[in-house]
Amino acid sequence: MRIFSKNLRLQDITIMYFTALAALMVILVASYQAPNNAVEVSSLKPNPSRPLPLLPMPFRVPLDPRGELQLAWNVSYTNQEIYMELRVAELRHGVVLGMSDRGELTNADLLVLWDSGTQSYFGDAWSDSKGHVSLDSQQDYDLIEAKQKAEGYYLLFKRPFSTCDPRDYVIEEGTVHIIYGFLDKPLASLDKLNLSEIRTGVQRVLMLRPDTPPPTLPPDVQMLDVVAPNVIIPNQETTYWCYIHNLPENLAKNHIVMYESAITPGNEAIVHHIEVFECSPDVPAVPGYSGSCDDKMKPKKLNFCRHVLAAWAMGAEAFYYPPDAGLAMGGPGSSRFLRLEVHYHNPLLISGRRDSSGIRLYYTPSLRRYDAGIMELGLVYTPVMAIPPKQHTFYLSGYCTSKCTQTALPSGGIYVFASQLHTHLAGRGVRTILVRGGKELEVVQEDQHFSTHYQVGDSRALFTQRNSTFGDVLITKCTYNTEDRSKPTVGGFGIMEEMCVNYIHYYPRTQLELCKSHVDQGYLQKYFNFINRFHGNDQCVCGEVSVTEQFSQLEWDEFTGEVLDSLYNTAPISMHCNQSTARLFPVKRINQLQTAKKPRSRFSVRNFALVFKFNLTCAVSEKQLHIPYCSVSVDTRTEHD
Repeated sequence: MRIFSKNLRLQDITIMYFTALAALMVILVASYQAPNNAVEVSSLKPNPSRPLPLLPMPFRVPLDPRGELQLAWNVSYTNQEIYMELRVAELRHGVVLGMSDRGELTNADLLVLWDSGTQSYFGDAWSDSKGHVSLDSQQDYDLIEAKQKAEGYYLLFKRPFSTCDPRDYVIEEGTVHIIYGFLDKPLASLDKLNLSEIRTGVQRVLMLRPDTPPPTLPPDVQMLDVVAPNVIIPNQETTYWCYIHNLPENLAKNHIVMYESAITPGNEAIVHHIEVFECSPDVPAVPGYSGSCDDKMKPKKLNFCRHVLAAWAMGAEAFYYPPDAGLAMGGPGSSRFLRLEVHYHNPLLISGRRDSSGIRLYYTPSLRRYDAGIMELGLVYTPVMAIPPKQHTFYLSGYCTSKCTQTALPSGGIYVFASQLHTHLAGRGVRTILVRGGKELEVVQEDQHFSTHYQVGDSRALFTQRNSTFGDVLITKCTYNTEDRSKPTVGGFGIMEEMCVNYIHYYPRTQLELCKSHVDQGYLQKYFNFINRFHGNDQCVCGEVSVTEQFSQLEWDEFTGEVLDSLYNTAPISMHCNQSTARLFPVKRINQLQTAKKPRSRFSVRNFALVFKFNLTCAVSEKQLHIPYCSVSVDTRTEHD
């Protein structure tokens, strides 16, 4: 009996052991497949206590070139939340949606819908520096509804602007880079997902939009479609298509009070952005043209069509002018020729697609109190402003000085109501500030997640007082990254060259069309001499070759780049205070306003000034801001666009 009893106890222990082991495996597998903080989609029940989403969803954008994904959203500024609706035309085994600093797949804030083969799950996740995905311990995406409809699968969810989770993206004003991906097979675990191994893409939007209702249009408003004439979209990734549109002869003066996109149905995911330019009234005739903007055989007179009339980018809503102002079209002193420019983004190389997209202008013969105007701020398009190669962060600043605003603007000032920022491929951020009496008064516009692929205007009111720019200074500062470039990047019109521009919309219109600057070229030549001698090259080529060539011949190292940065922050500037006729305003002397900053290395701004014997007479009026005023003479050259 004792032996039998002993055998029984061993058998019991063995059974209990394997039973416990099996139960543990079940628990581990279950937790491995569906973490506790993920939502099982099939078990989602309506919650009467949950606040209803803001309907309808007024903002929407296609995410992928085929239009398989569409994102719509609404903003609750009261709750500091965004309600989003994602439509998936054909759901396979899941989808990824997220946000990152500049559209990277790494270090991204994500939401993931995935199926394990038996169940579907929804969760807040993140990707690490290698693209591996993990479920977030803090779930900040709140799933409201998941439903299959005839036109696709819909996910309705919300998220706060800021979650206080260091792994989450803070939704703020400016460009938001949306990343997306498709899951083509089941996932036993979300930890098995790496974003580099699935089909992904990026889209850019302005998530935070004004919450003011659109104004009412006048009863006599008329519409004019400036559209491309049945274009066959080339089967290449990037195309800029130009078309000359003729306005009716002897068109009386009207006011444009609104404009919006007119996209050919089915091409919403390919038409990336559109601009309409007015040609110079000094050019009596512009030949008809419909073709690539990059075609070397296009008529040269197209280069005289550079005055921005309207601009739209994917995801942008209609642009309304203030009730007291409108943009003049027609009448004496205007051109009857418009240049339409459509950017097609066709990464899938779709062929045979026809398009007649453009911009729809709403105009009225009932003139408003003020003519609206568009003014260029920032840097002159010139190679004297350059960015060294291999730079993670490099700044260039353009100035609209008080001498120019005092001379060119009315004593009552102007009211700026919208802004559009612009750089080329190296641009990473743009910021325009208003300085009055040596103090930074207001940020006119800022986008620190700026992308050259998405340059939509911000139509919110920027100033509350109309006298805010008379005698003031406007500084436009651009941030660049050239880590992927081995040669310097000079300023200019080419896509591989750079710009730093803010187009501000304002009223009442003045003759000031352009208020921009660049560093004095004489001091730039001193820079070339100094750097060449420093590196043992005593042969002077100053004046013998172009500025672009002189930049390319320099030996670029950390010292060369830092001295150039010091030059741009200390040397005199040439101001371009131009009328709409491209003539300079009669400004004899312009002060340079420079905001001193801490030097990035041992080579200080003071040392640089001593090396070149700048002989600048500077006085700091606001010690807490360290803003010196340096007297310089204005360069009398004009900018010819």
